[in-house]
Amino acid sequence: MLKFTICFIKQGSKILLLNREFPAWMGVWNGVGGKLEGGESARESIIREIYEETGLSINNPQFKGIASWIVNEGFVDGMYLFVAELPMEESFDTPIKTYEGILDWKEYEWIIHPKNAGLTSDIPKYIKHILFDEAIYEHRCFYKDGKLIDHELIEIDKSFELLENKKQVEEVIISR
Repeated sequence: MLKFTICFIKQGSKILLLNREFPAWMGVWNGVGGKLEGGESARESIIREIYEETGLSINNPQFKGIASWIVNEGFVDGMYLFVAELPMEESFDTPIKTYEGILDWKEYEWIIHPKNAGLTSDIPKYIKHILFDEAIYEHRCFYKDGKLIDHELIEIDKSFELLENKKQVEEVIISR
């Protein structure tokens, strides 16, 4: 299994993002999520993380693939990607200061704007696929000296979410 999960909660054209208070990605906008705890599936982890970071009870996030991190030419880790829809009739007023950071709704166009330097560097590369594409992908993100230098999009099967251990995940990622 990978170590991390992330979810992009959408409501209409807006996405709920968290400006993180702590490393990694301290001070930049990112989705809601975090580390898997012992014995958790990726789905269990993201449901817990959504609740812990937002107070929202979202029990049906949709698995949308993974982001893997290749740093200085070696596989490091990655995260399971999810998306969830908050119904328009459900109010969630922001900004909200939490222990984890500041939650706020951001317009999709703001997120993908080419001059936006306030996001984690990989989000603009894969957010469109997570939100609007029916297929499920591995978003292979290549970093060198701390900078994102390339992004590959590889279609994967939905069953990837169910791989049970890190060795299986690494074998699938490295074999491509």
